[in-house]
Amino acid sequence: MLGIVGTIPEANFPLFSGRVSLEGNDILIGNERINVNRGTPAMIAAAIETLKYMDKPEPYCYLVGDIGDGEGSMHLYRHLIDNIADTSFHSLAFHYFQPIVSLFKKVTAAIEEMPNRPILIADAGFMYVAKMGGDAPFFDLFTPDAGELAYLADENAPHPFYTRGFILHEENLVLDLIKRAYQHNNASSYLLVKGAKDYVADKNGVISVIDDPIVETLEPIGGTGDTLTGIVSALIASGIEIKTASANAALVNRLAGFYAEPTPATQINEIIKQIPRALHEVFGN
Repeated sequence: MLGIVGTIPEANFPLFSGRVSLEGNDILIGNERINVNRGTPAMIAAAIETLKYMDKPEPYCYLVGDIGDGEGSMHLYRHLIDNIADTSFHSLAFHYFQPIVSLFKKVTAAIEEMPNRPILIADAGFMYVAKMGGDAPFFDLFTPDAGELAYLADENAPHPFYTRGFILHEENLVLDLIKRAYQHNNASSYLLVKGAKDYVADKNGVISVIDDPIVETLEPIGGTGDTLTGIVSALIASGIEIKTASANAALVNRLAGFYAEPTPATQINEIIKQIPRALHEVFGN
């Protein structure tokens, strides 16, 4: 089973734990409907479409409202600390989240108490806090873009705001950033780096590069990184090896974008609807 931990960008959204489903352009969370636009809702919707195609159950999600002040995230951290050790997941994906090192350490300690340690996936805030706490190798997969990778590669940066600027701007520096991240133990077992080219890598270097199809119109559309994280999390939860799932997810995400025939006005839900078609092309079942 896939577990997903993340935040909803609404101040008064209550703490929720349970199954989440998809209906039209909304995810259904208990009695709430949340529009799929970007962020954790887009990640969850992409995961649901992928799990459905792979004939796996809907994800079990831990969610709370947080508009950036960290209050919701703190509440969710504490809920995980108190409850996660008694659960069982094949894979556990952490999405947008406020990085609070002291509470993060307690969450990882609770994960260590789980009957079977899940495969751990982190995007955005939880990837940041893992690096801040010196615990990046505790994770199995990070899904950074090039800018986020730059923070992992900068061994001296205590926070993403202080990442050295000279490593932020060149796409062709991605290979060097990957190498630096592993040299300083600031990377997970595998990396799936999102960008004009998608890279799958481990401590030995790049395993695969996915750069086709190229859909330049997708660049300004927010949420495509979220869908990639959702797809790869679901594929891993379906039993596919991490490096294979990462390469397949990158291709599926690109194909879904291509099939959506995007324009600058395209919304992420239009791409999510194409995920089953893309999965069929990649897996053919």
